[in-house]
Amino acid sequence: MHALGEYGIHEGRGFLPAEDPLRELPQALGCWDELAYELPKLLASGRVRYFLKQMPLLDPLPYLATDATWRRAMQVLSYFGHAWVWGEEPPADTLPEAIALPWYMVAQHLGRPPVLSYASYALDNWYRLEKEGPIDLGNIALIQNFLGGLDEEWFILVHVAIEAAAAPALRQLPRLVSAVEEENLTEAEAALEAIIPALEAMYRILLRMPERCDPYIYYNRVRPYIHGWKDNPSLPNGVIYEGVAAYEGKPQRFRGETGAQSSIIPALDAALGIRHAEDPLRVYLREMRTYMPPKHRAFIEDLEQYEINNDFFNRTMRLRTLYNEAIHWIEQFRTKHLEYAAQYIARQHQRSLANPTSVGTGGTPFMPYLAKHRDETSAHKLS
Repeated sequence: MHALGEYGIHEGRGFLPAEDPLRELPQALGCWDELAYELPKLLASGRVRYFLKQMPLLDPLPYLATDATWRRAMQVLSYFGHAWVWGEEPPADTLPEAIALPWYMVAQHLGRPPVLSYASYALDNWYRLEKEGPIDLGNIALIQNFLGGLDEEWFILVHVAIEAAAAPALRQLPRLVSAVEEENLTEAEAALEAIIPALEAMYRILLRMPERCDPYIYYNRVRPYIHGWKDNPSLPNGVIYEGVAAYEGKPQRFRGETGAQSSIIPALDAALGIRHAEDPLRVYLREMRTYMPPKHRAFIEDLEQYEINNDFFNRTMRLRTLYNEAIHWIEQFRTKHLEYAAQYIARQHQRSLANPTSVGTGGTPFMPYLAKHRDETSAHKLS
């Protein structure tokens, strides 16, 4: 495998960017920043489309000189796009050119679809309150919001903190798959010993979600804006991107932002030999990779080339114990995620087709999918 940096992975930050995300675009694109920071107020007015209509059509390409500027541009345009579609009733099935065209251009450069994805919603959406302090809860805040408020802030920041906590595990995965390939028991044990505390830390952070994110507020004030337009019952045909010649005026169907677009768990699955059955869920998981940054996607694919057979971890009692402990924490993480899905979504009262309780923001029947994830993870424990 390549060095971690070539996959866009930082040894201390994991899949989070190596440099803190940008909070402002170059001056020539400053009107986007102004609108983006006003977005909570504009959405609260009930007339967000009126204000977004005033946006001039800008060509961002001459002004985006660094990866960080491209990612900030993708973020603001993604928020504009979703605010336009979901910010008023009924949902809009057409995006104006001033949003659609630059969004498409930036998305093409980044290798992702023009829709709000996890990378813009979480990976690139934080800053540190104490500049030299850690990237963890208590020292991070959001750059961009829809409505704003504590619940939206906390929901996303928990994901950011989990990403940072995963870094020690991610940097061990190439070591682990190489040890398995070379049948080096000592190296495999050492890698697992370093991975396990990170998995536990991820789970402990996930447990904190209810502290400041209320299920009712999440469902009614946070979730509505992150749906996509594929398999969402209120937009069955998708959304037209005005001015994008490549789409030929035809509606496009893209999935919404979801934690399934995080690269952490797929990377762990690959390195630990956790396999999912060939069925619609596996097809969906593969599709989610198209929403990830391409370098992160490549990391998962390169890990999968090793085709890990978990029988290797049965070679010694110590190795089996460590492997089972790693599986345990992933199982716990998936179990808690399933519990939250029931509490924060499935048990809520549906008021519109646009925010269904039976369909995830990624457009799937999420409860059976998450349960299947959990069960397939549990089945890999060795005895």
